[in-house]
Order: sequence, then C-alpha cells, then structure tokens
Amino acid sequence: MAAAPTTVQLIEKHRPTLDRALDTVRSRAYWSPHPEHPKAYGQEHGSLDAAAGKAAFDALLGGRFELDQPGTVGWGGAERSPYGLDLGVEYPLVDVDVLLPAMREAMPDWAAAGPEARAAVCLEILSRINARTHEFAQAVMHTSGQAYMMAMQAGGPHAQDRGLEAVAYAYAEQTRTPERAHWSKPQGKRDPLNLDKTFTAVPRGIALVIGCNTFPTWNGYPGLFASLATGNPVLVKPHPRAVLPLALTVRIARETLAESGFDPNLVALAAEEEGSRIAATLAVRPEVRIIDYTGSTEFGDWLEANARQAQVYTEKAGVNTVVVDSTDDYRGMLANLAFSLSLYSGQMCTTPQNVLIPRGGISTDGGKKSYDEVVADLAAAVDKLLGDDARAVALLGAIVNPQVGARIDAAGGLGEVALASRQIEHPEFPGATVRTPVIVKLDGGKTDAEAAYLSECFGPVSFAVAVDSTADAVELLRRTVREKGAMTVGAYTTDADTERLVEEACLTECAQLSLNLTGGVYVNQTAAFSDFHGSGGNPAANAALCDGAFVANRFRVVEVRRQA
Repeated sequence: MAAAPTTVQLIEKHRPTLDRALDTVRSRAYWSPHPEHPKAYGQEHGSLDAAAGKAAFDALLGGRFELDQPGTVGWGGAERSPYGLDLGVEYPLVDVDVLLPAMREAMPDWAAAGPEARAAVCLEILSRINARTHEFAQAVMHTSGQAYMMAMQAGGPHAQDRGLEAVAYAYAEQTRTPERAHWSKPQGKRDPLNLDKTFTAVPRGIALVIGCNTFPTWNGYPGLFASLATGNPVLVKPHPRAVLPLALTVRIARETLAESGFDPNLVALAAEEEGSRIAATLAVRPEVRIIDYTGSTEFGDWLEANARQAQVYTEKAGVNTVVVDSTDDYRGMLANLAFSLSLYSGQMCTTPQNVLIPRGGISTDGGKKSYDEVVADLAAAVDKLLGDDARAVALLGAIVNPQVGARIDAAGGLGEVALASRQIEHPEFPGATVRTPVIVKLDGGKTDAEAAYLSECFGPVSFAVAVDSTADAVELLRRTVREKGAMTVGAYTTDADTERLVEEACLTECAQLSLNLTGGVYVNQTAAFSDFHGSGGNPAANAALCDGAFVANRFRVVEVRRQA
C-alpha cells in the first residue's frame, strides 16, 4: 500500500497548477486544468469513465452515507431525483454541540500549516474530486435536474475550476503581506529604532456553506475552498433536495485531510430533513464566523440581518435584463437568446428574464423589425431549437421542483402569451417533468405589468417588455438593477452612443454586462479565472465569484513586534 502523501509532496505536486492559476487570474485569459470533455475521463487516466461513474453512483443509492464524523445522532434523507428516481440515501444527522467543538479543535494545526500547504491540500482534494467527475455528474443530475452533459461539465470541471480559483485568490491575499520584516527608523545622531516583525494570517473560525438545489457544487465550491484555504474549518449544510454532491465532496475532503496528516473534522456535513431549518440555527451560532449562501432573497436578507457574528456572503435573486436596440446579425441574436432562455429550463441565476424591446421596432441586417416581429421571431427560434424532443431534453433537463412548474402555468395570466410552454416526455426517464420556455408579452408603460417584470420569476419564464424607446429601456434597466439586482445584463446594439449608455448604466449600478453575443458564448455562462460571477454591488449578491474581496476577510493578519 502506498504511503500517504506529505504536505511537502503535495506542494511539489500541485505548485505548478497553483502558479498557473495565479497567473491566469491576473491575465484573465482562458485556462482550465480540468477537462470538460466526457471522454477525457477513463481508467487509463486514473479516473472514472462514464460507465464506472454511473456504477459508483448506483452503488450509493438506497444506503447509508457513512462519514465517521463526531456527533452523529441519527440518519435522514429524502432526496428524489427530478427525473423520478428516489435516491434513498441516508445521511448522518448531527448534534452540533458535539460537532462544532470538534471542528474548532481541528483548527490550530491547520492554521499553523501556512497558506502554501493549505493550498496544496485543497488542490489535492480537487484533484480527487476531478477523478470522479462522472460520479459527481450523476449525483448533480439526479439532485438538480440538469441534463447529464451540463451536470458533467457545470457540476464537474467548471465547479472544480471555481474551487481552484478561490484557492488561488486565497493564497494571493494571504501572501500579499510578508511573513517577516525588519523595521529600522533612523534617529539622527542616536541609534536607530529597530524592531523585528512577524505577520500571520489568522483564520476567523468555522465557516458555514449553505448549499443550493440547482448548482450544489458550482455555487458551493468557491466558499468551501476559500474558507478552507484561509485556515477555517468548513461545515457544509446542503439543500435537503441536493445533498449527495456535497456529501461526496465532504467525504473526499475528510479522506484527503486525514491522509495528509490533518484532522478530518476540518470539513464536516450537516444534513437535514426538509423543514428542520437547521441552517437558521447554525447561522447564529457564535462558533460560526463565515457564511456562504446561495438561494432566495428572503433567507439571504435574514442572514445578513441576523448572523451578525459572521462575515456573510450571499447570492440571492435578481431580475436579469437584455436590452435589444439593433443588431447586424439578427439570426445570430435570436439563436443566442433562444439558447440562453432554454438552457437548463431557465433555472439559472444568470438566465435572462426581461427582454426590453422598443415598441417602434429595431434595426437589423434584415431590415426594420417591429416589436411584434422580434417577439414572434424569438418565439420561433426557441421552437426551432427545441423542436426535436431528444435534443430538447438534453438542453432543458428537468424541472427542479413543483414551484417552478407552478410559475410556468401561472405565466399565461400575466399577459399575452407569445410562446406557450409544452411538456415533453423524457425518453429515458418517464417520471421527469420537462417543460419548454414560455414567453409573455408585456407593456412596459402600464403600471399593472410592473409586478410581473420587476419580480424574479425563476424558471423558463421570460417577458418581452415593450418600451417607448431605447433610452427608456436603459432607464428601466437602471431601475431594475438598482431595486431588484441582476447577476447578468445583456444588450444588442450597433450604435456606439447606445452602447456607451448601456455600459454607463451597468458601471453605475454595478452589473456584469455582455454585449452583442451572437455566437457560442451566452449571457448566462461565466468562465472561472476570467469572468466574475455577480459583482457584489447590487441587490442580487453582496459578493463576486471570485475576487480578492471574496477571500480577504476570511482571515485577519496578526502582527507581533519584537525588539531587535
């Protein structure tokens, strides 16, 4: 049996990857150490191929998920796949009065290890997760409803990239200040004043990651690895309908930590049965000093107001907007928007909701198009994209919960339906609920329409909002971002002045903007190491994934001065 790796060996193994990540977050270029093609994974590469990943996932079903963590008092779990499968996995339920002290006891050695050793261990965790990408893909698919390819990519390598990105930022911020310095102040004819100083990055305390249903790994890994890399133990509280991907993560992290000579209780799982509100209980515990949360605005606001002992990072709801002024690639614009509205049934925090179109129409490379023509053509583009059921289910995935389905059904009562949603039978999973997007026409000049387009309608529901002019569209964009927040903004224009107005609006209101996307990049996709997910500057989120501000306040620098 091979000996467990030492931290020195892990540093040697992973330092090139860390250096490349540090270079890339400075250059903002494309790079990923985690392949996104399914065939890149296989036994010959020391990883699970698709069949082995499926077998590993199947072996977990209907059993207890052992973690050997302190404070286990029972077992629970009621995950049901959006594809109609009962997972039947039971997870340890914990007594936090036992678990939290054990996690605190694990801190000193981890804090003393230093930023480089912690980064290396974190990269080893990510490397082991990456080797099991196909197993994670099954777990993400059957808890979130993502189609398999999306679950494999977004829940696998893209999530792993975001975790690595957080480690890189954490390392950079912790090493910005030197560990040692000699200070000498001249005193003229007298001897200089001399001090020797040390500067140590000191972790805040236990970090709580509150997971989401739709992107458990992609949204969970930045906070998890940012906190762990800065010396903090991490308690992972998954969404009760999406436990398995994060439980697998916790198990791999605990195994890696133990094999590297650290206390595995640096990472632990706090599973819950739906309705127990353990997140609210944990969030106000004095031991919890950092919270990462993705989910509803209501609970995010509650955390910000009540978890006063902790540094709270939230990603909540927003109303994402696209301004359509003009285009020199009308077909490309329609195809790009249709894909953005359809991907994962619109169940992404970055999916466009409001498409603002001047009621007098827009200029295109195909001539002038009226508001009605643009909306009809967009509806036709979505219909064409999803016309083949086999292709449609691979793009749409499944509806994650009944609340999303109810919003789709209610959308028709909000305005004139330009594109009705239809239900599709999944050829492999007859129990899945698969719905195509609905597009509703609204008049932006009528106050009774505001309640619809100024509220987030999570899921495949979009509003084609008629406005008096492009200038009015920009003003409505400003108001929407200021009052409701936005994770993404899109715009189409061939006019330099209009482009400047939209850009100024987004800079002022602090929203991430994509201009004139007509190819294979979409407004609801962001790339680790290059794109910022959210800005932290509007109501949709108080942090960005990932920047220096996301990691720098997870530790404090403590100085010790000694007489030289």
